[in-house]
Amino acid sequence: MSNINEDILFLLFKELEDDGNALSSCLLVNKNWFNIIIPILWKNPWKYLKKEIDSYSPSINIVKKNKNRILLEVIVSHLSDESRNRLKNQYNVVFATSYQKPLINYISFCKHADFNTIINMINLIFSSNNKHIIINKIINLFINENMKFTHLYIPNQFDYKIHLIPGFEYCFSGLEFFQCDFYNSYQDVLEELARVSKSIKTLNIRLCYSNNNTSMSAIIKLIESQKELNNVCYSSFQRNVLFHKSIEESLVKHVNTIQYMKFDDEPCTKFLSYFVNLISLEINSSDDENTYWKHLEDSSLPHLKFLKAKYIPSKCLAKLIENTKGALSEISIDSLRYNEYGNEELVQSIAQNCPNLKYLTLMLKNNDIIKLEELLINCQYLNGLIIITDKNFDWNKLFEILVESSPIDLFKFKFCSYYNIQVKHLDLFFDKWRNRPPMLLHTIPMFSCHLLNLKEYSALIEKYKAEGTVKKYDDYLYKRTYEEFEWIKKRI
Repeated sequence: MSNINEDILFLLFKELEDDGNALSSCLLVNKNWFNIIIPILWKNPWKYLKKEIDSYSPSINIVKKNKNRILLEVIVSHLSDESRNRLKNQYNVVFATSYQKPLINYISFCKHADFNTIINMINLIFSSNNKHIIINKIINLFINENMKFTHLYIPNQFDYKIHLIPGFEYCFSGLEFFQCDFYNSYQDVLEELARVSKSIKTLNIRLCYSNNNTSMSAIIKLIESQKELNNVCYSSFQRNVLFHKSIEESLVKHVNTIQYMKFDDEPCTKFLSYFVNLISLEINSSDDENTYWKHLEDSSLPHLKFLKAKYIPSKCLAKLIENTKGALSEISIDSLRYNEYGNEELVQSIAQNCPNLKYLTLMLKNNDIIKLEELLINCQYLNGLIIITDKNFDWNKLFEILVESSPIDLFKFKFCSYYNIQVKHLDLFFDKWRNRPPMLLHTIPMFSCHLLNLKEYSALIEKYKAEGTVKKYDDYLYKRTYEEFEWIKKRI
């Protein structure tokens, strides 16, 4: 019976995995709970630091620094007395708290070797010139023959020879996720990873700088040596045609397994046309009139379900969507190029080729609104709609089409506008929405209109909430970022 209870507790605590505070509050209930929670917390302890809010507020930064210090001191407590004394006596590195060696080896539960966060954590706390000594000591705590990692994160300009540490091969032989800010300095590490790590499923490569053929060949070798590569993200801070071409050619060798792909630069080849099993594609570009993305037009992706794009020519996207054979269920296109004045062709392509669409983010201008009517009529499974506009948008015209043509399941809306939507426009929209499913509505103004009567705005929302027209309303005033499709609990 106790084993069943432990299994149930484990499942319950796994549901709280992303809430470090909730899990920590349960540690002292009893020993059984403690023993179940500790491995969950320490599987990836770094993610609880990453959830801290980035802010210039001194109070928030103090909290962030304290959390980093507490975690670092727990990690340092795993060092031998000899190592800590050497840090103190030879390098004048003194920690605020003197810890006894813990009864439990917390580090042994860690599955994420996040050297990016470790280095940032040490840089945040220490200002001495001997920080590299501390980093070396910490890295050696994590790499040994008793550790087995599933995730590895290597930052830019990583000058630590981790491949020479005893236990490296065992530590990373079962790697499933690898993220690196690719730089010339650690090609030896990449070559060793290519030799020992064959099971990477998710690969995130960010090219920072490389003019070294050996460095290029190391990352190519790592890609080609994988047996189950499924998810690839590739971005760069410079345009290196030779390297990009080599990356694309190496990825083509994994067309049978890759289903998720993201890249931030125009392809050099027609490599995308080979990925007929692709389920998800995210493509981003700069607002550059000199990139054309012509290879997109030749790509046929019959199984594509999720498409996300920024600053891609709308004509190319329209052709790509036409070639998806109706499988798309989620589309997010939230940025137009500066020289593009409308999305008519793109909206029409979605209307004619996406009968199974459930969620849509689209940037609209006034001359695009009329095309939206056909989209709403044809996409009968549409459940969530995000509209992004610019100045002087005709909200009345949009709301009229939404009321008259929205499919029955569409009741989740986000409207991202230059200024707040005027009360009179929302009032008309709500009034005509009566007798339809109560809507979930978010409005996200880029700038607040000083003439806005907040009391009148609030009264209007409360009125229609009471009537059952609006189920939930949020106004992300002054906020430029937001969760795009947080309505979705799980993507299939």
